[in-house]
Amino acid sequence: MSDFFLFKTEPTVYSFDDFLRDNETVWDGVTNPTAVKHLRELKKGTKWIFYHTGEERSAVGTGTVTSVDASDPKVPVVKVKVGKRLKSPKTLDAIKAASLFHDSPLVKIGRLSVVPLTEAQWDWFLA
Repeated sequence: MSDFFLFKTEPTVYSFDDFLRDNETVWDGVTNPTAVKHLRELKKGTKWIFYHTGEERSAVGTGTVTSVDASDPKVPVVKVKVGKRLKSPKTLDAIKAASLFHDSPLVKIGRLSVVPLTEAQWDWFLA
């Protein structure tokens, strides 16, 4: 189980600027069974990277899980709190070029919306 994840969202649906404005939100709309499985692994304090899909395709910020209610058998209710904007956004091309992500589901399973990260990958995003 990972202590770090990456969550993907279409910025026209919910952007990091929206997240900054809201400060907290419920992360929902996840339907892929593997992504839902990853949501069930989250716990209070799990840190995650906010990634914009669509034309932007870049990691732009951070967040922290504040609670997970897994009582719904279909999708857990995950509450998250905003972190900080990344010093420099990390594009999908940069992610794919970094050997650190060679075997990551982030590049191997492109449509997966919740992706576990290693601590080294987390550190790479923050650098």
